[in-house]
Amino acid sequence: MNKDSKIDNETLRHSASHILATAVLEMFPDAKLGIGPAIEDGFYYDFLLPRTLIPEDLPLIEKKMQHLIKQNLKFEKYEEPIEEAEKFLHKTKQDLKVELVAGLKEDGETKVSFYKTGNFVDLCKGPHIDSTNKLKAVKLTHISGSYWRGDNERPQLQRIYGVAFNSKEELKEWEERMRESAKRDHRELGKKLDLFSFHHEAPGAAFWHPRGKFVYDQMVNFMKAENEKRGYEEIATPIVLSSELWKQSGHYENFKENMYFTDFEEREFAVKPMNCPGGCQLFAEKLPSYRELPIRHAEFGIVHRLELSGVLHGLLRVRQFTQDDAHIYCTPEQLEDEIVKIIEYTTDVYKSFGFENFELFIATKPEKKAIGDDTTWQKATNALENAMRKLKLDWGVKEGEGAFYGPKIEFNVKDAIGRNWQLGTCQIDFNLPERFDLNYIGEDGEKHRPVMIHRAIIGSFERFLAVLLEHTAGDLPLFLQSEVARIIPVASEFAKEGEKIMKELKSKGVRTGIDLSNDSLSKKVRNGELMKIPYLLVVGEKEAKSGKLTVRERGKEKQETISIADFIKNF
Repeated sequence: MNKDSKIDNETLRHSASHILATAVLEMFPDAKLGIGPAIEDGFYYDFLLPRTLIPEDLPLIEKKMQHLIKQNLKFEKYEEPIEEAEKFLHKTKQDLKVELVAGLKEDGETKVSFYKTGNFVDLCKGPHIDSTNKLKAVKLTHISGSYWRGDNERPQLQRIYGVAFNSKEELKEWEERMRESAKRDHRELGKKLDLFSFHHEAPGAAFWHPRGKFVYDQMVNFMKAENEKRGYEEIATPIVLSSELWKQSGHYENFKENMYFTDFEEREFAVKPMNCPGGCQLFAEKLPSYRELPIRHAEFGIVHRLELSGVLHGLLRVRQFTQDDAHIYCTPEQLEDEIVKIIEYTTDVYKSFGFENFELFIATKPEKKAIGDDTTWQKATNALENAMRKLKLDWGVKEGEGAFYGPKIEFNVKDAIGRNWQLGTCQIDFNLPERFDLNYIGEDGEKHRPVMIHRAIIGSFERFLAVLLEHTAGDLPLFLQSEVARIIPVASEFAKEGEKIMKELKSKGVRTGIDLSNDSLSKKVRNGELMKIPYLLVVGEKEAKSGKLTVRERGKEKQETISIADFIKNF
């Protein structure tokens, strides 16, 4: 999709959100309007309503939207002095919009723009389509909750989501993707494959079953081995640290609403949402020489972030997760080469897990929550861009979406059904070394500031596994399978022979199980297929006499009979 078509789609979706708001006001005349932006594939609008919405409301609202669209209403823009805008919004009792205008007034704005569509008027800077007849394919999808301005101490709103496309064909394609997506839902696959579960006693935190813990550990071990190849040393820092540290790092000011706090012995502590401040403390223990740089510290740290319950979603959005974090401390001269190595490392890992298509983006300085001056931010952004150019890569830009301490590269992978997932990051940080007074001894014998790079490739192991499960539809790579082969005795009299074969396979490193249930052969095979076992090994009278195995390989219709030795060799 080119840049122009993307802008057109955003305009289309944002226009659809206005028609949604118009329809909701027809149903609930006293509704208070929040915001209604365009998002990837669709849009949403937040409302303060007199009652809780139910799924059955969506078709009714959508019918009202279609009626409005057929009227071919124009989107008409006009401007008002900010004082007049406040009066109008007070008069129409749109209290949330009044608050938005007050914020614009504080920022020095003297005029604001509105869009009128039929009888509906909304505070909005646009742009919008000319008229509603361009809304060819609109569908409402679901309802969720949100807090006004993202603050859980403010009113709780109801958010209605929808999608909008340029044609009905595009909508049909999207609906097909959604049907396929539902089949691949990692939460359902997690249950079927006996990997993990969630319980209300620990919302937003996974309970790992034995099979799931094996997959989790294999991913960690894979990254540990890859780190070792590339000169990383592993560290570990505490999970609970004093709030003094988080104030020093800037997290207390910029990330406090997403942190867990506790008081003990008249001191405030926080459960870490990130590993970097602890890493800075550790680096500061020594004063290294420039000859020792770059220093690459890896940490598989458990972190906690206070996410609203309405946004929790299986392993994709959790409150507790583990990052494959790393912090690289280097000289300014080494910075671009380190970024190049990180990009190459990251894309190599994704290919190892079967992701072949990915996009890179540079996320720039946030408009409000950011520490450090513009010159420092520009220097960091230039380093990211130069590294991309060295590798002859294309990249997009996400304006204002950098971390509060520095710009970053975001790695997006495309899965088997065409969805994009943001996974890894490479973040440049000139600010934390200043805040923590980090130094190294340069060639001149004087102290110098290192540049700090925050790097995560897997990102969150939980999120990565969710994406991988949906990408593969549960057919995980062999090295992540806790049970690669399963012995299926045809009848109980062949159980001992099956156990003997299992023991032999295990001794050769083949992770093997056995089905000793009283189920029929067809049901045992079906159960093995549902559990996505790569190799089902049938043992009956013929196999017991010949010393061979009948092998059913996942994804193949034909089965073959081979010797145990050949199976081990092939495996």
